[in-house]
Parts: sequence; C-alpha cells; structure tokens
Amino acid sequence: MIRISKADILALEKLDRTKLVNSLSGYKSAVLIGTQNKEGLKNLAIFSSVVHIGANPPLMGIIQRPASVERHTYENIKATGVFTINQVPVSFYESAHQTSARYPRESSEFEACGFTPAYAANFNAPYVAESPLRIGLTLEEEIEIKSNQTILLIGSIQEVFIENQYAENENIPDLSKLNTLVVQGLDTYYKVEKMATLPYAKFAK
Repeated sequence: MIRISKADILALEKLDRTKLVNSLSGYKSAVLIGTQNKEGLKNLAIFSSVVHIGANPPLMGIIQRPASVERHTYENIKATGVFTINQVPVSFYESAHQTSARYPRESSEFEACGFTPAYAANFNAPYVAESPLRIGLTLEEEIEIKSNQTILLIGSIQEVFIENQYAENENIPDLSKLNTLVVQGLDTYYKVEKMATLPYAKFAK
C-alpha cells in the first residue's frame, strides 16, 4: 500500500491537497442548496457536505467553508433563516457542477445554469423544479468548528417532497430509482446502484 503522511499532505499544492482529503470520505450526495436574500435574489450552489443529524427532531447539517470571503448561500441562510436541499438527477451533473463557479451576487445560478426555481406555500426559499427529492429547512443552529473555522449549519426539516413513483414503503425514497448523483472529492460524479435492503440487525445470542 502507498503511505501518505500528514507531512506529505501538507506539502501538496492547495488544490491537490483539497482534492485528496476531500476524496477520502468516499461517495457523498451531491445536492443543490437553494436560497434567496431579502431582496428576492436567488442563489443555487452545489454541496457535498450534507449530513444526517437526527430524526427526532428531524435535523440535517451542512458544512460551510469559512466566511472569509463572500458566501452567498451562507449569507442568505443567515438573513432569511430558510434554505432547501435538492437531490440532483444524473442528467444535470454538468449544470450542477457549474453552480460552483463564483457568480456575482446579482446573477442567479438558477438562470445561469439552467435550473427552474419552484416555491411551496408559506416557505420562502426556492426549490429546484428538476429535483425528484426536495427538502425545506429552517436554520436551527450554527456551530463554528474551531480547528479550521468552518461552520456547521444545522437545519430543521419542515417539509419533504418526493416524486410519487420513487417512494418506497413508509415513503422512503429509492435513491437508485431517483437516479441522483453522488460525488467523490470535488469534481468526480457517479451513479447509484441499489444492492439490497437488509433487516434490522440484532445481536444473535
């Protein structure tokens, strides 16, 4: 096996280091986070740092890079307290990746990258109409990770939309039928294939 030490990692060029470390956690969901500011300017950005926090209450988290430069997603969430998480169909992988470009605040990634904003009643953040699985959240908590000044934003799930044909028993989405993206690192995308659904594991005495 190849051994890569911490010193080796730190010696890499910034982009090479970022690609390596970001790829080590394996496949991650590639999602689009939809927000808008108080003036109604819409923003859309691809994230691969969404994590499950808990089911009761239903919480999800996203890791936000340090706010040392303009972070439109973070600023919009802070200003309005709401955001959406949208799974990305594989056919939109190039458009979704393009949302990571640094667009000016007045330019909407929805329009620039070919996505359609959609709204639900009484929820003031844009969903992605092309997404078969959409989640609306309100900001619950913000935690600074002191080791590197990144920010964990914890959202409280307010509503979930799943295309009817992709919901299994108990409305659990079948991600393989959703045909949504997963990503390794920053820029390498994959499809999902279902293997099996196993029963709840119990200790065998």
